[in-house]
Amino acid sequence: MPKLMKSFVMEKIGKVGFMEKHIPEPGPNDAIIKTTKALVCTSDTHTVDGAIGDRQNLTLGHEAVGVVYKLGSEVKGIKEGDRVAVGAITPCYKCENCLRGFTSQCQGLLGGWKFSNIKDGVFAEYFHVNDADANLAIIPEVVPDEKAVYTTDMMSTGFMGAENANIPIGGTVAIFAQGGVGLMATSGSKLLGAGLIIAVETISKRKELSKHFGADIVVDFKEKDPVKAILELTNNEGVDAAIEALGSQKTFECCVKVTRPGGTISNIGYHGVGTYINIPRMEWGVGMSDKTIRTGLCPGGKERLRRLLRLIENGRVDPTPLTTHVFNFDDVDKAFHLMQTKEDGVIKPLINFV
Repeated sequence: MPKLMKSFVMEKIGKVGFMEKHIPEPGPNDAIIKTTKALVCTSDTHTVDGAIGDRQNLTLGHEAVGVVYKLGSEVKGIKEGDRVAVGAITPCYKCENCLRGFTSQCQGLLGGWKFSNIKDGVFAEYFHVNDADANLAIIPEVVPDEKAVYTTDMMSTGFMGAENANIPIGGTVAIFAQGGVGLMATSGSKLLGAGLIIAVETISKRKELSKHFGADIVVDFKEKDPVKAILELTNNEGVDAAIEALGSQKTFECCVKVTRPGGTISNIGYHGVGTYINIPRMEWGVGMSDKTIRTGLCPGGKERLRRLLRLIENGRVDPTPLTTHVFNFDDVDKAFHLMQTKEDGVIKPLINFV
């Protein structure tokens, strides 16, 4: 058996590279997965830019599927050789926050996010998964890896944005930014029965995909003020829900401004810079607008993954139009650079390991 594996790491803030590491060993409740497919996320680039502080020689990546390579002695629900999806968030399901129902905040703020945060991530030939019985979902035979990998973050996070938005059946929703997460928020809003879905985007391919995934109207923010446009589209009432899927001060403010009293602002964007996020005071009703601001980190766990895989299995969602580029693992550095620059119309680069 091999003892060493190739990994793609954050060497320090602003620098990435390949290095050899030992193949990890599982604890009694853990698993080692042989990676087959992965996706590069903009969050990975934020991490390398220093958004969560310095990390030295930490393996990057948090979106992957693969085959069970080795299991801990106490793992019962799966077997070696099973094809599995692994959530970007891998809670312990034992700590205070998990027991309170906030599994994404496992053992502390953002603590469910372990890959490429507090432990090595998935951009390696093999990766370690804690609490395997709770965090591994067997992929249905009819679902290929290149679809299943989207359940690990993009679908889970985007759909969470729509779920947290409390969109009433037939209600109105505005989704700011149509990257991978924003497009899945658009898809999730349609699945939840939104009556009017307004997407805000300027890049032509993303505008096209937003319509494909369920947007009724796309507002190009370079052509018109999105706040004015959305208010006009809703008879100056505002939307029932607004979803922030970019992670910027400007789009967050727009969400507050276009949401009607009693509505919900659902934030799923990664705010990677600055010390504070400011709220527009008057549109917030000087603090008394009855507008709810919801935040969340991508839900994890096998039950979540099973539901998302079921949507793919039964044809409710096909996330693969998000895949704009395909690379072999040896070229993951090129895919990473592409996500940094957002060149060539990139949305999601798929990484093949086998």
